[in-house]
Amino acid sequence: MPIKPPYFPIIYVRGYAMTDREITETVSTPYMGFNDGATKSRPDPSDPTKKRSYRHIFESPLIRLMKDYKYRDIYLAGSETSERIPAKSIIIYRYYEAIEKDFGSGNTFSMIETARGLKDLIHKIRDQVCGSDENLWEQFQVYLVAHSMGGLICRCFLQNKSISTESDRKLVRKVFTYGTPHNGIESSSFASSLGWQSGLNVPLGNFNRKTMAKYLDLPNNAERVDTLDGKFTPERFFCLVGTNYKDYDVAWGWSRRFAGEMSDGLVLIKNATVQGAPRAFVNRSHSGPYGIVNSEEGYQNLIRFLFGNVRVDGVLKVDELPLPPSVKKKAERDNQIVYVSYYIESTVATRGTFSLKLSERHRDMCSAILRTRDETLDPDANPPKLFSVFLDTENKTKQDFPLVFSVDIVVSATDYVIGNGFWNKHSDVEYLYRNTITVTVGKEEAGWSLRYTTDDMDWSEKKGSLSECVNSNENLFHIDLQSGKGFRGKLELKVFSPDAGGPSPTDSSDIPPSGPVTSTKDNSIYYRIGNTLVSI
Repeated sequence: MPIKPPYFPIIYVRGYAMTDREITETVSTPYMGFNDGATKSRPDPSDPTKKRSYRHIFESPLIRLMKDYKYRDIYLAGSETSERIPAKSIIIYRYYEAIEKDFGSGNTFSMIETARGLKDLIHKIRDQVCGSDENLWEQFQVYLVAHSMGGLICRCFLQNKSISTESDRKLVRKVFTYGTPHNGIESSSFASSLGWQSGLNVPLGNFNRKTMAKYLDLPNNAERVDTLDGKFTPERFFCLVGTNYKDYDVAWGWSRRFAGEMSDGLVLIKNATVQGAPRAFVNRSHSGPYGIVNSEEGYQNLIRFLFGNVRVDGVLKVDELPLPPSVKKKAERDNQIVYVSYYIESTVATRGTFSLKLSERHRDMCSAILRTRDETLDPDANPPKLFSVFLDTENKTKQDFPLVFSVDIVVSATDYVIGNGFWNKHSDVEYLYRNTITVTVGKEEAGWSLRYTTDDMDWSEKKGSLSECVNSNENLFHIDLQSGKGFRGKLELKVFSPDAGGPSPTDSSDIPPSGPVTSTKDNSIYYRIGNTLVSI
């Protein structure tokens, strides 16, 4: 049975089951939750109809892969088959069976042993796909698709040198994670205070950074544990981040109350990505009927990352941030410093996907990038990375021909503070820039070409004008952005083949902060209250 890239076996690794009952329920189902679909989606908060939800039937990621790409499971006659299987196979890593009382020992869960089990499963699948065919052995790889704690199991396998070797890691082509706490879960101490940690087969301590550093083979004193530490290429690791905390109702709603805004109800946005990895942000909760896994947004990002052959990274570079005339006049007259920060919002959608957002970060959803004025204008700071979108010139995803996507960009200001006082003689929401850019990507003999229009220039169906190429050798383009208020900036677009790799700058500062934010130049300290920064 031949292997035809990009269609490699897919291994699903599910997330955390806390109690014995949840573990038993998980083991009692063949697909361990990955076959759960959904019929409702949340509208945009700015939707004028104000509907709570709209009807959209999503069958589940497994069924869609089977319907759209002819993947199949490996179940036969009441068990997993031990015979040869095709490369287009979906495998569920049933690791909870090892600790479930009917099928396993009932012993406490171990991240190390579970990661070793994942390695054994990958080798078993290789034998079943390749047999004794040496050519197939050379071609064989797998995709790992994981939810929540499942992503940490994948990282434990990839990063812990006592578990995997370089040759083991080469068997993994790509990793896709949904809502994985790559830098830990802040609420574990809260759960422990309620006594939830005692007597659990799967300890909550697995999400503590010190414990994570041990099984991820990172330094014990590491402040952050969201690095692959050179063990796996970040460009082949995708992080889908949920931003809707309100719909997460686990633990009687206490989890979402504690995690609060800028989370999926359990995992904070700032902890849900791996350094340097591509990522997308969707208005979904950690799990449940409005959850991140069983969503059209999740599926569209998944298939494009696994099967797409074009990647476009978007970065915003800001040159000028104008102040309102009244603010500027008072600051100059009184010789006072103006304290202000900016929300940077972005939405990315491709043509022909039910007007679906592949990634969206909004102020109303508490997921916008938030930066101080100094940080935004500092040429030495990492510019805000808006998105990584994956497309398909060979139409394997049946969605991306021609290669067209749109980007909504909004830059707005928080309250202005002049000296020690608020200045309220301006609009509550001051938009400095707001526009939709439609981008068409093409391939020519000399390399990639990129054309664009903005919604106030022409119809998006037209080709538009060729954007200025900053460096043709690097396939780097930029689109000038400006507004009548004096905003000036550039949308910088890097176009490349994901298999060939490409720069993916580490930028943890694009996450909206929770707590104090310190300006990079004048050391003024701000606190975020709701959607406002307050200086102290």
